Amino acid sequence: MIGLIAKKVGMSRAFLPTGEAVPVTYLKVEPHTVVRTKSKEKDGYDAVVLGIGAKQWKTRKGKEHTRYSVQKEFQVESLEGFAPGKEVTAEVLPAESMVTIHGVSKGKGFQGVVRRHGFHGGPKTHGSHFKREPGSVGMRTSPGRIFRGHRMAGHMGLEHLTLKHRAIIVNDAAEHMIAVKGPVPGPNGAHVFLTLESNA
Repeated sequence: MIGLIAKKVGMSRAFLPTGEAVPVTYLKVEPHTVVRTKSKEKDGYDAVVLGIGAKQWKTRKGKEHTRYSVQKEFQVESLEGFAPGKEVTAEVLPAESMVTIHGVSKGKGFQGVVRRHGFHGGPKTHGSHFKREPGSVGMRTSPGRIFRGHRMAGHMGLEHLTLKHRAIIVNDAAEHMIAVKGPVPGPNGAHVFLTLESNA
């Protein structure tokens, strides 16, 4: 049940052995480093904290420090083979395996009801004052308010999304690249988190 941190590169297509073309999203998986571990005896569960983008520097006294640009904790069934400092690569996610992807969707800012909810608006004719507006939203004396959840203009995007049962089509360990079937949330260059799904 280990996972990895990946950077979204972009979308393309890949051909299956049957000749079928499927849309895929290419993700770059840099070599990970086991930053630290958590155990059941001390923390109540077994987990591994992975990090990428290590940067090292020395203090005036000569002490070395390491900082990782991105870190993520993944719960595991056993800590065997995950000693701090060990390197983890994309080989832990073989091709034809299923993963769960977690990421943040693209932020689109403040949008109106036409863009956010697909409202049709009013007639686009001369003299019409009802084009891209939401229309009437209020009520009369009873209840005299707008119900919660009413579709109105507001902030769009920038939401945490989780996609399950996504197949890995290509795993190129030499180039540190994997291809996942279908789209992946977020813009190109954004980091997403992959978790290997159990076969059970």
